[in-house]
Amino acid sequence: MIKFFRFNDHEFQIKVGRNFLEIGMMQNLIWFTIFLISVNLSSIMQLSHAVDSISMNQSISDGQTLVSADQSYELGFFSPGRSKNRYLGIWFKKTPDRIDWVANRDNPVKDSQGIFAVGKNGPYILNGTKNIIWAANISGVAVNPVLKLLDTGNLVLTDTTGTISDSFLWESFDYPGDTRLPGMLMGENKSGKELYLTSWRSSDDPSLGDFIYKIENIALPQLVFGTKRAKKFRSGPWNGIEFNGLPMLPNPTIPDRVVVFNGEKLMSIADPYNSSFITRLTVNQSGSIQRFVLDFKKSRWNLLYTIPTNLCDNYAQCGANGVCNANRSPMCRCLKGFRPKFQQQWDQLDWSDGCVMEHRVCQQTDGFFNVSGIKLPDLLQIEVKINMGLKECEAECLRNCSCTAYTNPYVSDGKHSCLLWYGKLIDIREFGDEKKEQNIYIRLPLDELGYSSVSSTTKKRPLKIILISVASGVLSLGLICGCLTFIKLRRQGLRRKREDMDLPLFEFHTITSATRNFSIENMIGKGGFGPVYKGILSSGQEVAVKRLSKNSGQGAQEFKNELILIAKLQHRNLVRLLGCCIQGEEMMLIYEYMKNKSLDLFIFDSHRGAVLNWPMRFNIVMDIARGLLYLHQDSRLKIIHRDLKASNILLDRNLQAKISDFGLARIFLGDETYATTKRVIGTYGYMAPEHAVDGYRRIAKSSQFSQVQLGIVVKLGFY
Repeated sequence: MIKFFRFNDHEFQIKVGRNFLEIGMMQNLIWFTIFLISVNLSSIMQLSHAVDSISMNQSISDGQTLVSADQSYELGFFSPGRSKNRYLGIWFKKTPDRIDWVANRDNPVKDSQGIFAVGKNGPYILNGTKNIIWAANISGVAVNPVLKLLDTGNLVLTDTTGTISDSFLWESFDYPGDTRLPGMLMGENKSGKELYLTSWRSSDDPSLGDFIYKIENIALPQLVFGTKRAKKFRSGPWNGIEFNGLPMLPNPTIPDRVVVFNGEKLMSIADPYNSSFITRLTVNQSGSIQRFVLDFKKSRWNLLYTIPTNLCDNYAQCGANGVCNANRSPMCRCLKGFRPKFQQQWDQLDWSDGCVMEHRVCQQTDGFFNVSGIKLPDLLQIEVKINMGLKECEAECLRNCSCTAYTNPYVSDGKHSCLLWYGKLIDIREFGDEKKEQNIYIRLPLDELGYSSVSSTTKKRPLKIILISVASGVLSLGLICGCLTFIKLRRQGLRRKREDMDLPLFEFHTITSATRNFSIENMIGKGGFGPVYKGILSSGQEVAVKRLSKNSGQGAQEFKNELILIAKLQHRNLVRLLGCCIQGEEMMLIYEYMKNKSLDLFIFDSHRGAVLNWPMRFNIVMDIARGLLYLHQDSRLKIIHRDLKASNILLDRNLQAKISDFGLARIFLGDETYATTKRVIGTYGYMAPEHAVDGYRRIAKSSQFSQVQLGIVVKLGFY
């Protein structure tokens, strides 16, 4: 194509080609230079700055990119991991190492000569030999197509001649890869195409991998993750408000999911788009689902949670008719009225064969055992009857000997249906009080229920109370009774106000949410009592959660001891107890969080130890001495710690020292100044010689304060 331009009575001939610009001058070379400065070369200038769209017959080559208008997302060619193959992908511009979408997953470009263009049939990719290796193949033909990268990370194709501005001829969100971005659907799109996530083959290969995350609509919808051959995790059925078996999310600021139903069928699920809170959910090739949130200040993705979170998230971890609880040891047990199918395997922690009913005699006078706080069994052999109440549902189950359980699958007000299970009950896990509102009724013979002449029973689970004895009439008796009373009232459906109690009682689900379900990443230490986790409460307050381990050498006695002592001791050099949590066999103490953790991390590390100069060390010694003097003389209770060591000295953000871990402490009564114990308690190397040899302990007097200081200097390694 040839065009003529005139500038100051000088005529220029310009020949425009696809990949070149030829300019011939008819008069003077000097005027040609002036022309280049004056003419609008917009098509050339586009190459020097980022654009968010390309039009008909425009293209980008390997090395060029499209960038969304708000500079959030970028599209271009990349090579994953150690691979030399080139793929067209979309990523968050500030974190190009995490790819959110790939066009040519199974057809890489073998060199760096790839071209991405748009034509009347939609976008396509050319390799170095100009062969099409990937194409969108839209239905119909676009007259004036424009391909644009939106601020949400969605690549969309529109026709500028169309009359509907929000109508897309094609969009990348309709072809999800391994990542779901806010606004991207999982389920079905408007055309009825099923949308689901598929993992990469490996970190070097984005082709279709083994793992799939999708919506499964079998009478009731649930989310299922696994391979084409086997399930690895499922969410449990939708109960009208949420998916029954999803664990509590660790971050309450995550926006609620957007769900769309057509009758009982879940059509789609999506995360709402919020430019100030960007998340991504990824199915990775190692077999897990991970949720990330963007840290704008540090331009990095922080991990919120991973599924499976623990072994109980694994599908059918405890086999048929087995119940999994990750907070119990062993984690698997049989439902009431059932026993392990193979006891020897069960004893070896092999639960794959599950449980069988001890005495199975089908009668229409069978009863039902009420179980709450669990993920409902998988929807394998089921039947759903709409608008049927629980009484009718129970009668329906009794009429069929194959019926093993029933429930109302919905917890929302005014909605009733009957969900019946036939045969084995698979993939049950137990949660805490946060999911008590939904019940399932398990069919059992009357003799298993302890009844003889009733047609239906609802048996309550026994109340588990940890009885904590209090010796010598200590003032903390009221505190312990308050804890037990609170537990009893809570089981009766009542709520006791925290301000009426001596010590705040934390709900179990509050602690699991604060610690991200006791994730490994949140563990900050481990002692004789058990692991210690960092937690962040919904108010933003940081706490340290000491959780009694099932395999701990300590137990209820040490828990009681620490609860009694710390709750009644107030001193700036003693760690502050914020509350406790007692849930079944779970016992936890919640402390203020100490930013600099324990003293041993400093004094036994040459690099970190260099931070502590002598004045700092002296101040730490003084802090510990003041704390000991308070325990030995100034507090209402005379106490010896019996396990004072560097790891039990915590440091706050100002390096102020505070004594912690009173599980082994001993109370002195009246005017006692020494006592003899029958067993030696403490850590060898830190305990007093007379105690290690004879079990002899003495309280330090105020006149011995300087000796206490000197003892701390030697005892904790400050020399």
